[in-house]
Amino acid sequence: MNKTIYRTAEHVSEGHPDKFCDQVSDRVLDEVIRIASIKDETLTSVRTAIECLAKDNLLIISGEAAMADEVRAKLNVVNLAREVWRSIGYGTSDQELTVIDHIRTQSPDIAVGDGKTGVDAGGAGDQGIMVGYATKETEEFMPQEWIHARDICLKLADLRKNGKVPWLRSDCKSQVTLDPSGVVTSVVIAAQHSDNVSDEEIRETIQSLVIKEVIKEMPKRVIINGTGRFVIGGPTGDAGVVGRKIVIDAYGPRIAVGGGAYSGKDPTKVDRSAAYMARHIAKTIVAEGVNNAKECTVTLAYAIGQLQPEMVTAITDSNDDLSKWVRDRFKDLSPGHIIERFGLRKPIGWSYLDTAAYGHYGRNIFPWEKVG
Repeated sequence: MNKTIYRTAEHVSEGHPDKFCDQVSDRVLDEVIRIASIKDETLTSVRTAIECLAKDNLLIISGEAAMADEVRAKLNVVNLAREVWRSIGYGTSDQELTVIDHIRTQSPDIAVGDGKTGVDAGGAGDQGIMVGYATKETEEFMPQEWIHARDICLKLADLRKNGKVPWLRSDCKSQVTLDPSGVVTSVVIAAQHSDNVSDEEIRETIQSLVIKEVIKEMPKRVIINGTGRFVIGGPTGDAGVVGRKIVIDAYGPRIAVGGGAYSGKDPTKVDRSAAYMARHIAKTIVAEGVNNAKECTVTLAYAIGQLQPEMVTAITDSNDDLSKWVRDRFKDLSPGHIIERFGLRKPIGWSYLDTAAYGHYGRNIFPWEKVG
């Protein structure tokens, strides 16, 4: 990391309209896995790429999927979407959300091959470049500015859910800037609220119960609801689309973005499985102190249908190239092996819905976060 620059990261809550769409897509994936696992313990035939678009109380669910007819018959995406809608806090009535189910069949060409290629053989579901990262600057091995921004949103969510701040609503955003020495210089928060609370109470509550709790000291510059009021939020305030928050999902803007969106995709999609593997490799290198690494960026590139990556790189903060070390330590980087390694077809103690808000990394409930 360049120690002479300012760093900024943002985060959003589960009530942000883009995150609503991410959560619906991953809730559908979880349900497909649950239904399919009743008769097919291998789940090798399950493929999903679920997309969502939300505006006001209309949600369009589309994309491609491959699953047995009996699984599709039992999959009620309308109920699943309304379940997420209610859990976020958007509304309590099913009639508040209109859902259009337009999921269609995935092309069979992706799965086929000559026995040594194709998804059925454990190959990649598409081409792509995935980036993994880890740093020793926080106990989560994540960038400090990202952790601060995430924790602000988590704190706001906790205050809302436990009833301590009853006027808080589910949509919120945060942004944190650090100076070159790591001191927080600026905090920006947009917190949705009810209409019957004053601007002064909003500012005083967020400063005392959120910023001082998360940052510990008040920064020089604090902006809370910069336009004055934030009553209208969620998909009523703005449209939501799957995958528009992939920088937040990963490591923040300090680290390059490689692949596409995570949510709604089954693990044969390397956008998901290989990204998790890249993070696992980077975290392993930093946690084990390979070549005294305090920071590491790993890049994996795949071609559709192929088993092993076209490229593997691992560069540390000292500019050491550990690419050979990675290939020697992690000999099989095929999507099929990654799926088995992390149990991605049978989540235990976590769900894909869990990944869809507050980041895919930095929480030890996920198997790719466990090293050693």
